[in-house]
Amino acid sequence: MDKDYYAVLGTGREASAKEIRQAYRRLARQYHPDVNPGDKAAEAKFKEINEAHEVLSDPEKRKKYDQFGENWRHAGQFYPGGAAAQGPFARNFGSGPSGRGGTGFEDLLGEFLGGRGSGRTATGSRRRVQLEQEVEVSLEEALRGTTRVLQIVDGPRGGSRRLEVKIPPGVDSGSRVRVRADGTSPGEELYLVVSVTPDDRFERRGDDLYAAVEVPLVDAVLGGEVEVSTLTEKVALKIPPETQNGRSFRLSGKGMPRLGSPETRGSLYVKIQVRIPSPLTGRERELFQELKTLQGQRKE
Repeated sequence: MDKDYYAVLGTGREASAKEIRQAYRRLARQYHPDVNPGDKAAEAKFKEINEAHEVLSDPEKRKKYDQFGENWRHAGQFYPGGAAAQGPFARNFGSGPSGRGGTGFEDLLGEFLGGRGSGRTATGSRRRVQLEQEVEVSLEEALRGTTRVLQIVDGPRGGSRRLEVKIPPGVDSGSRVRVRADGTSPGEELYLVVSVTPDDRFERRGDDLYAAVEVPLVDAVLGGEVEVSTLTEKVALKIPPETQNGRSFRLSGKGMPRLGSPETRGSLYVKIQVRIPSPLTGRERELFQELKTLQGQRKE
């Protein structure tokens, strides 16, 4: 097997679906492009992690991968009758007008040489064609889901088609999502490779978001309330007395939806940045000087 998806995620072949998911989320956070800006090696690793997760998180795909390895996508062509014992190149070459079987040697070549020949399998069905299109969305669009109109070029035949596609909530940079669209031909599968534009207000790590909020010094010391902007609304965050600079608060359910399970959302982590009053009035300076004196006496 040229590429071991289990090794990519750092799991064993007997790993449960939960263990696969946990390994993916841990590595996705580590190698996410937003966490490693400009790091091409991390970007390549992130794509490899997504590819492995796409296969191993799907029970049917994982079953084929465990049986056929990296050639799992072509399992239907190699074993049209499902009889794996016949070997990957087993064909019925004893019938048909050519004497080489119903598909013919030219068709067999066509399956491996990218479309030459009739493009049909031994069962007579059309070979599946995968179309792949890159799309860019904003963080808000990734939250709610959105639509795009794509211009699909028809390769050597020339011409193009306009397809309207729905992008599901929860997509992330590197996500490869299969979508349905009116206008695709029978046997065509359309995949979107998504990139999410950075948002100055939030840092995304998987399904979780991270943000910072300024808090007046007096509220950090005595307690108070501060307004926090999420992607959908503004909420009030209670600040307990004696909150230290850099402390984080978790707002459950205010993060990104999980791809394929939009009702499940991550969290928003809010980091406190204490704001020092400036400029100080004379009276404020006197009070801070008095506080400094009191604190000095406590240390004695």
